[in-house]
Formats: sequence, structure tokens, C-alpha cells
Amino acid sequence: MKSPFLEMLKDEMYQRHYAKRTIQTYLTWISSYIHFHNKRHPAQLHNLEVEQFLSHLVLELDVAVSTQKIALNALSFLYAEIIEKPLSLKLKYVRSIRQQKLPVVLTQPEVRALLNCINANYKLPASLLYGSGLRLMECIRLRVKDIDFDYKSVRIWNSKGGKHRVVTLADNLISDLHKQVVLVDHYLTTDIANPNFSGVWLPNRLRVKYKSATNELGWQYLFPSSRLSIDPETKKLRRHHLDESGLQKAIRTASKHAEINKNVTPHTLRHTFATHLLQSGADIRTVQDQLGHADLRTTQIYTHILQRGGNSVISPLTNLF
Repeated sequence: MKSPFLEMLKDEMYQRHYAKRTIQTYLTWISSYIHFHNKRHPAQLHNLEVEQFLSHLVLELDVAVSTQKIALNALSFLYAEIIEKPLSLKLKYVRSIRQQKLPVVLTQPEVRALLNCINANYKLPASLLYGSGLRLMECIRLRVKDIDFDYKSVRIWNSKGGKHRVVTLADNLISDLHKQVVLVDHYLTTDIANPNFSGVWLPNRLRVKYKSATNELGWQYLFPSSRLSIDPETKKLRRHHLDESGLQKAIRTASKHAEINKNVTPHTLRHTFATHLLQSGADIRTVQDQLGHADLRTTQIYTHILQRGGNSVISPLTNLF
């Protein structure tokens, strides 16, 4: 049986135009918080119970810093926006100190083998992950108009931190992208003939400003789902984008078939893009701009991959024999 409280939370977040992924994440953490406190209603709990839960995540589950922050964000939303009793700014809980892992990076032959083994339906988005350094959801949420064929670039809107950026587009993907646009156009023509079709989903402010955009080719998802579905926000029939789990699974499967003995995920291709750019002579600030990092220190982690033995130190064992 579904929780009426969690269903209310979900509806409230949809009305506030939160992203579907954010809604799912927040609901997961709020549900975990409620179960941790023996299903007591959050209105009966506050600062002390939140501190206990956040400390539990570190002491018992050993979560990373970012995971603990996401849980705190979910609970902060719950108390500030729903219960209308904001949490203290001076919460006292055990903070995660887990070190950030060094990124897994593929060699060029490994990338080639991976793309040769991947399911044909996922090869183009996987190629963009590596060729343009995109995050998984940045790639999945691309619209047709985001591909600039004239300037060979990809426009990323409202990415992490709400930022926009322009990234490079590989020449050898242009032909396949044109074919993809033709496929999207075919879907759109078929969908418009369906009297129940309500056009592609648009954020509320764009939906109001561009009232006819929902049926325009440029606003359609570049990688559409193969079937129509009901939009949980508006309850209307739409064609959503490709499900990200399909691409994740395709990359894992291709990695096994290519016999790559590394933990390969979609984000591995983004790490590899950054490392290979630096290897080819790009300066670190260019890489920072391409990745959309706010802090240069985040980008500098890729320099560790290139430094032989750490800070270019040559092991004394090298000259021993």
C-alpha cells in the first residue's frame, strides 16, 4: 500500500516543477528517514532526529559526502517547504569524511572496443558521452535544437547547479545525428496524428512562453522513448526521453563483451573524455569549461591520472636492474 504522505509529497514536488529524478531521490531519502524512526510522522520529529539519521548514514552505512548532503537536502526541503518548520542551520551530526575516489579511465583502444560492442540503439548516446564529455542525464535530456551542426557544438541547458554551457561535437557523429533527427521527426509525425497526444514535456515557464513548441521538431527529445506514456505531472500522453537505465545497462554489457576489466559506467566515458583532452594538450581551464565544473580543483583530479607514479616521480626500482 502506498503511503498517502509520500504520495502527497510527490504531487507537491511535481506542482513545484521539480525534476523527476530529484523527486525520486527526495522520496527515497524521506522514506528512509521515516522508517529509521519506526514510521513516526516527520511532523513529530525535528533537529535531533535528523541529526541521528544523518549520523547513522555515516556510522552504519558509510555513505560518501555527496550522499549525506543529498539526504540533508531532502530533509531540509521536507521541513522548510512541507512541514513549514525549517531545520536549524547548526545541526550537529557525524559528517562523512570518505575520500573521493580517483576516476576510472579507459584507454583509446578500450573506448573503441566498447563502442564496437554496444547495442546499436545506444551507440550514438554513448558516443556523445565520450565525444562531448556529457553527464548521463545531460545526454538523455538533449533536445533536437541543442545540436548545433553549423558550429559543431552541443548546448547544455540547466545542468548541475542550473548552469548552461556549450561543448564540442565530434565531426564523425554528425551524419548519425542527422539520421537521428529524421527518426525523431518520424515519431513526431506519427504522434501528432494521435488525438490523445499532448506534445513533448516542457518546463512550466517555457510551456507558457512557447505555447506551440510542444509539437515542434526542435523541442523534441533527441533520444526519444520507443513508446508513449502518461506524464506524471500533467497526466497527459507524451513521448518522454530514453530511460537512462537502458543506456547504463548497455554500457555495462558492452564492457563485458569487450573484456574490459574495469568498472565501466556512463560517467567513466566523461572521465575518459577529460583525461584524453588533457593528454592531447588541452589546457586545464578548457577542460573545466567543457565539463562545466564550477571549481578548477574538481577538474584537477584528472591530472593525477596523467602523472606517472604520482607527481611524475620515477620509482627507484626502475633503475635497479
